[in-house]
Amino acid sequence: MKLDLRELALFAEQAVTKAGDRISELRRREKIEVNYKDFGELVTSADLLSERVIQEAIMDKFPGHRILSEENGIHSWDNFNFDGPVWVVDPLDGTVNFARNLPHYGVSLAFALDGVVLAGAVYAPDLNCTYVGIKGEGSYCNGERLRIRQCTSLLDAVIGTGFPHDSAKVQPAIERVNRLRRNCRDIRRFAAPTVDICYVASGKLDAHTESLAPWDVAAAGLIAREAGALSCHVQVVPDGIPNELYGEEVIFTTPGIFDDLLTLLRMESE
Repeated sequence: MKLDLRELALFAEQAVTKAGDRISELRRREKIEVNYKDFGELVTSADLLSERVIQEAIMDKFPGHRILSEENGIHSWDNFNFDGPVWVVDPLDGTVNFARNLPHYGVSLAFALDGVVLAGAVYAPDLNCTYVGIKGEGSYCNGERLRIRQCTSLLDAVIGTGFPHDSAKVQPAIERVNRLRRNCRDIRRFAAPTVDICYVASGKLDAHTESLAPWDVAAAGLIAREAGALSCHVQVVPDGIPNELYGEEVIFTTPGIFDDLLTLLRMESE
């Protein structure tokens, strides 16, 4: 399959920008309708609008491509077939922030071929930031090349993390936070991992780690890696799931603290 990665990246950028602007306009114009998914996770009319805008754009331009999206009902993604061309969509990451008028939320779209992410974009409307990554060609924010921050000491690192919606999984996350806090300079929890991972790419964070889904890590992970970050997982990735699309206990980090951070988190999970 012959692919123009720059064309794919431009399409992703245009799609997330259009969707992000539409939901920002929706919030200004009318009250956002809020419902709940499993474990009390919010889903709003804005999530569904954004998903519809992006899916329609994909189906119009790439009718033979499949779509994996957070809101389209495919939640048993561990059985999803990642072969061939797949678009991975997070129509609104940071829904609670969006609903509360907090600026940390984003719209994410990535293109993967046979499980390898080749192009992607993350748009954070209230932060006026559009992040774009192209495999082998770097990553950018508003057209400017991104570079990770050089950090060689875990004690000097500022690390992003998050908490699961499932209350049964909160305690291990709290233990992770306690361990991180004792061994790094500080931690941050912005509650929009697609944006948080892009913060690693731009040097605002030295690392980000939590348990996520493919739509959280697809575009942002590519953007971070193309800026010089390393990515890995605390535990072994299950067979049949591409490394770049597996989000459980994922780590994105500047290389200088990679070994120490991975060792710290693996000690916790033993």
